[in-house]
Amino acid sequence: MQSLQADPENIYTVPTVNRDTVSSSNYPDEKRPHSEEDLVVETYDDHDVTRPFPVDPLAPVETHQLTVRAVFVGCVLGAIVGASNIYLGLKTGFTFGPQLFGALFGFAILKAISKAVPDSGLLGKMFGGEFGPKENCTVQTAATAAGGLGIIFVSAIPAMYRMHLLSDLPQKDVGKLIAMTVCAGFFGIFFVIPLRKYYIVHQKLTFPTPAATAYTIRSLHSGKQGAIAARKKSLALLYTFAACFVFKVLSGYAPGVIYDWHIGWTLYRLGFTSIISLDNYGWWIEFTPAFYGAGMLSGLNASWSFFGGSILAWGIIAPSLVKNGLAFGKSISDDYPLISYQSMTFQEDPSELINHPSPRYWLLWPGVLIMLLYSFADVGLSLLPIFAQMRGSFASNVIGIFRNKRENDEDDEDQTPVEDRVPTSWWTIGLLLSTIMCCAILATQFHMNVGEALLSLILGFLFSFIGVQSSGATDVNPVSTVAKASQLIFGGIGKSTNMQLNDAYMFNLTAGVVSAGAAAQSSDMTGDLKTGYLLRAKPRNQFVAQLCGSVVAVFLTTGLFILFTKASPCIIDDTIVHCTYGAPSVAAWQAVAVAVSSPRLPVPPSSGYTAIALGIFSVISVFAKHFLIPKKYWGYIPNWNAVGLAFVVPQVYYSLAMAVGSTFNYFWMKRNPAGYDMYMFAIAAGLLAGEGLGGVFNALLAVIGVDGGKHGTAIGCPGIEFCG
Repeated sequence: MQSLQADPENIYTVPTVNRDTVSSSNYPDEKRPHSEEDLVVETYDDHDVTRPFPVDPLAPVETHQLTVRAVFVGCVLGAIVGASNIYLGLKTGFTFGPQLFGALFGFAILKAISKAVPDSGLLGKMFGGEFGPKENCTVQTAATAAGGLGIIFVSAIPAMYRMHLLSDLPQKDVGKLIAMTVCAGFFGIFFVIPLRKYYIVHQKLTFPTPAATAYTIRSLHSGKQGAIAARKKSLALLYTFAACFVFKVLSGYAPGVIYDWHIGWTLYRLGFTSIISLDNYGWWIEFTPAFYGAGMLSGLNASWSFFGGSILAWGIIAPSLVKNGLAFGKSISDDYPLISYQSMTFQEDPSELINHPSPRYWLLWPGVLIMLLYSFADVGLSLLPIFAQMRGSFASNVIGIFRNKRENDEDDEDQTPVEDRVPTSWWTIGLLLSTIMCCAILATQFHMNVGEALLSLILGFLFSFIGVQSSGATDVNPVSTVAKASQLIFGGIGKSTNMQLNDAYMFNLTAGVVSAGAAAQSSDMTGDLKTGYLLRAKPRNQFVAQLCGSVVAVFLTTGLFILFTKASPCIIDDTIVHCTYGAPSVAAWQAVAVAVSSPRLPVPPSSGYTAIALGIFSVISVFAKHFLIPKKYWGYIPNWNAVGLAFVVPQVYYSLAMAVGSTFNYFWMKRNPAGYDMYMFAIAAGLLAGEGLGGVFNALLAVIGVDGGKHGTAIGCPGIEFCG
């Protein structure tokens, strides 16, 4: 998982160290436990993670690393994760990366295929032959590329529809959506190669999740023990995935019984009338496997910070606002005292937004400012020592990454043979052509001039430095939050040129899509190249796999977005009062676009003052953490990015589920470390992908008219539209 690669708007990512490669730092007071089921692998303590693995003289030479079967299986696995990420991203902005999922499932599938398909014949040439770690790296590389680009469809693009900047239905804009996705995806790929040289070879960043993926792949191919452990993990992932998929599909037909427990509504119907407020503010229980899995991966600090933010926002502040007449709900039933405090639309009169806001709109501004200020402060202070250690100016370092050193150069630190590297002509010509293509698309389809289009691409390039530096050092990718800077820049340009308001909104969001999407894509791809560097895979093969996966991602994510919006129109229509998709990233992008483009800032004064106070407090906590508090106590300091996200996400049951999942994980690790090491990631990934793909299948059922909304029961729900 990535950062949250999800949409990095969300801070939740894959664990920074894969539990398959737990180092002694995870067990400071005792030796790491072992059992028969433990996989014997090389840990971070046994190998310098900045250098490729030593060559095993006994291992067979892999003659075929880039194969049809590897790219095909990788793209299929990436499509599964991509589909899950669209579902999860629209729910809460949370996504997870396909690296470990692709590595583990890819091994299970292709190992079986390599044994079942004979080496001879056309079929054998395409799908047969031995399967080794370098080809496994190709699988996960294609999976990462195919599962990417979902960030733009859970953030800026839905915001465009909510603001009526495109057609009324996404299916009418297929060409524009594909064109925008191409701009975000392919431009980011071509400048990955110089980033590889600078950050992986020269600066030697760790890249925790990609490194963990490399260790996992190496361990899976480490003889009989690796095969046994891989089979156990694959089965655990498969069983969990299947169970969660079936559970999610069935829950659509009886959500109030299986999935959502509306305790406040049930007690109200039994005579406890005042308890209906519990339901009105969103406090019910949802048995969501995906967010239990998310909590398992996120850990106690992030999950409980998220839940604590929900208590603060929706358990304390929101009721206080309503009681004191600073925020107002909307009645949604003539028969029952059901009131929505989660409604929010930017289409209202600006004076109404200021003087008569809903609690969700009021809480949006503190949440956005907390996430922005905290992310900038935390990333800046985390990377400050790294920047201080850089020799020479930043400009000379940037120029240096484009220099093409040969194998015999004394200062060429790259241990990859020259013939295996990506030729300079590949990425330079591709970068030039993609730049020309992006400028043409943005000029003809989105009415940006060449200078403005180039500025958005340059910002994407600059943001990629921040994203790669942060994810390489800390495993947190803040690209989406940092890319809000592009909205500020283009908001200023729109005002200075006296654009019409809708034109300014479109200009702002389009530039944000390109810069954030390109930066996110380059960050993800650089991580894949780190995995390949450790495994001594050929970068040129990975580059081809990335291009193939990106082609799949362009059409996959566009199609999935159309599917979800057709099944749930509330994703692109914020006038619909109740929606099962909270889409917090959409609201955040929409809010920033409105704020930086409008003549008058549509923020209630009390909300603005609270936002400033909490934003300053979050920054102070970052400084206190880095300069006053010993590192061993950092786990007790709230993650204000998660707290801010809770202000933006009105569904409090997601944070509750994550808190439960992380707590379960903590006690599992304490009581059974061996089982935890073996099965934790497989089960967590199965929980995430199973519900995510089940949500995709439910969307298909809704499109053809046989979903639970038409053929299910509303028992236990205030209305079936309130569940699921």
